[in-house]
Amino acid sequence: MIRPLFGLLLAAVLGLAQAEEIARQALPVEAREVLALIAGGGPFPYRRDGIVFGNYERHLPPAPRGYYREYTVPTPGAGNRGARRIVCGGQVPQRPDVCYYSPDHYRSFRRIVE
Repeated sequence: MIRPLFGLLLAAVLGLAQAEEIARQALPVEAREVLALIAGGGPFPYRRDGIVFGNYERHLPPAPRGYYREYTVPTPGAGNRGARRIVCGGQVPQRPDVCYYSPDHYRSFRRIVE
């Protein structure tokens, strides 16, 4: 009992709180389309899609530089890229180990699960 509480406390202190989860089917249709593009290796509609995500705010678990990559999730009606993103981590971008959805430009993340 103490060990899990210590882990949660340490994560909170370090700003590494566990991300909530979201089922792939609960994502907006545009996010599911981006996941399909990631699996297929593109092409991506935005030139910044696939660039390295630095995780500077440490909202995601620590990983070596280059592990995380970011992708734009189009927002209907937005005149720009909008705030929605998917960030995936892994050595092979087309087969990520984990992906996260951020509806608010990296202020919060939800781990995508099947």
